[in-house]
Amino acid sequence: MLKKFLLPALLALAAAAPAAAQGKVKVKTKPGIMPTLGAPPANLVDWSMRYADLVAADRLRTHLSVLASDEYEGRETGQKGQHMAATYVAAQFQAAGLAGPGPDAGAPYLQKFQLESTAWGPGATLQVGSARYQWPNDFYGRGTAGFDQETAVQPVFVGFGIEQAGYSDYDGLDVAGKDVLILQGEPTTASGKPLLAPPDGSATRWGLDERAKLAVALKKGVRSIFFVDFRPNGNFEKTASRIAPALARPSLALAGVGPQRPPVFYLAPTVGYKLLNTTAAAATKYLAQTAAKGQPLASPFKAGALKIRSPKTRTPIGTENALGFVEGTDKRDEILVVSAHHDHLGIVDGKVFNGADDDGSGTAALLNLAEAFAQARKDGYGPRRSILFLSVTGEEEGLFGSEYYAAHPVFPLASTVADLNVDMIGRTDPAHEGKPDYVYVIGSDKLASQLKVVLEAENQQYTHLNLDYQYDDPADPNRFYYRSDHYNFAARGVPVAFFFNGMHADYHQETDEIDKIQFDKLEARARLVFHTAWALANRDVRILVDSNKP
Repeated sequence: MLKKFLLPALLALAAAAPAAAQGKVKVKTKPGIMPTLGAPPANLVDWSMRYADLVAADRLRTHLSVLASDEYEGRETGQKGQHMAATYVAAQFQAAGLAGPGPDAGAPYLQKFQLESTAWGPGATLQVGSARYQWPNDFYGRGTAGFDQETAVQPVFVGFGIEQAGYSDYDGLDVAGKDVLILQGEPTTASGKPLLAPPDGSATRWGLDERAKLAVALKKGVRSIFFVDFRPNGNFEKTASRIAPALARPSLALAGVGPQRPPVFYLAPTVGYKLLNTTAAAATKYLAQTAAKGQPLASPFKAGALKIRSPKTRTPIGTENALGFVEGTDKRDEILVVSAHHDHLGIVDGKVFNGADDDGSGTAALLNLAEAFAQARKDGYGPRRSILFLSVTGEEEGLFGSEYYAAHPVFPLASTVADLNVDMIGRTDPAHEGKPDYVYVIGSDKLASQLKVVLEAENQQYTHLNLDYQYDDPADPNRFYYRSDHYNFAARGVPVAFFFNGMHADYHQETDEIDKIQFDKLEARARLVFHTAWALANRDVRILVDSNKP
């Protein structure tokens, strides 16, 4: 299945050269025709280009045809299909000759760990004064934590829950250990423009969703969080109806890893008005006054007390990362990680979500890259630094596989040079339709400026892709830097580069199928990752953490 292109005469001559020889001479070939080199000195052969030729569309298709097949049932974390995917990846690592560095001697290509499946149990209640409210029509929860017993709550109203330079809803408030009530959305001017928007008037991270507000509240040590939407265009009833099926499904969390996150709830406007002892008209006036002042106002509201019960059921679920290891030569104690996630969404409403692009494409690339580096090592041209190929589980549920690895690394993170993460690299997004081939690269200079320099040099010499850095903008509302597995390395000081093709109409849909994968683009992007990995693994000095960009 692998392309065998190294000529016997060349191999015989090259075997006498040092394994670390990295001289580069490009060899022009026609598609489908092997080069005729004669017998150049081994130290002038461009081994990066030669072994990158093993990263090929046909091999990528072979792996993806398995991973994105209905037989794998959408690869839902902790379920049959995800276990099958991890087993397949492990078997391919072993077949290619990689070592299994895992902690279990009986299954060295796997890193097994436990998740906890939680679900909202029956009997949820909410009471404000004498008024009783129903789940999920009047309130619902998100996340893995609830109130298993009826609990008295006295929330502190913190406006929009925003905290940034020049605007803070938390000034003068100590909310540690307390419950907070936060408005959804963000303050807007009379014309509807976000008050804190950049010059282009786009929504900020505060208005896009609740993640930024949650992060602030969690950092302040709150006990629980209640969101309410008083915006004129808010539609709690429609939202509650839309997410009701999701509320009935279990969610996952890492078992036994630190304290649970606080409970998070969403209240209907009528519940919010009752809790704040106000009316829709008074709430609208408050929003307008905040916009007019351009600063948080002293709240005219004081939240009353409520009683809530929202029990959770908990079930242990086993899952696993897959690991393949290519040992380096003279710098073997320094580790480069190449990562992708093999899980997806599983079966939803009877439909198999095969996730061919997300992240079947990245997992197929990971396997093909591992095969290429393993072949180089067999031939005597293995990397100077060691490379760990890490196929993680649980990305779709919360980056759990990479979080677990980062907390329980097989190799010390202090010895880890970088993580190159590939997540969705087989399609084209609308912004690049009809344009030259591209890839988004995210985070490559946030921690180590030299990483970006290296990958740009490799791209210029070999792959000639348009490197799009737009998602490096810290103001970008998509926040992709925080949304894939590289982030758990970056959060611990390991330099990262995230390779990504952007969003498309089939993202997280049952239509994300292999027949829509553009294998020529997948091959080109995977080869860029290969060349970058080759350069990082073979350079004389490891890249250093020398920057701290937001």
